[in-house]
Amino acid sequence: MQAQMLAPAAVLVLWSLVMLFWMAFTRLPAMKKLGGGLKDAKPGGRGQNLEGVIPDKIQWKAHNYAHLMEQPTIFYATALILAVMGAGALDVALAWIYVALRIVHSVYQATVNVVKIRFLFFMLSTFALLVLAVRAVMATLLFDPGLAPS
Repeated sequence: MQAQMLAPAAVLVLWSLVMLFWMAFTRLPAMKKLGGGLKDAKPGGRGQNLEGVIPDKIQWKAHNYAHLMEQPTIFYATALILAVMGAGALDVALAWIYVALRIVHSVYQATVNVVKIRFLFFMLSTFALLVLAVRAVMATLLFDPGLAPS
């Protein structure tokens, strides 16, 4: 079950890169339209400097990309722990649920972005992650080396 447990994490890594490119391919033209662009960017400038400068709807992709660098880091560690300790079918299913909800959250935030609905996707994915984290703690704290396969 190790590969099956790592597959959702790999998919979320790939999805994060999709969001990175989506952000870049919408943000750069918006910057250029305002008479700027990368060649005119001030030294040390950061993406957050674009808040209130380019349209909010363009920035939504950047906000989501930032979110994918936050909570999912807990998911990656949890997925690795469970893969090493021996993930079960429930763990794999919860991992896929988490990833699916994060992808839905991303698409929703990048396009529609009604906070009340987006928060629901976030909470559902957080609940899946919470269950995974508890299972990871149980798998490590309650591990009996005498029962491990040799």
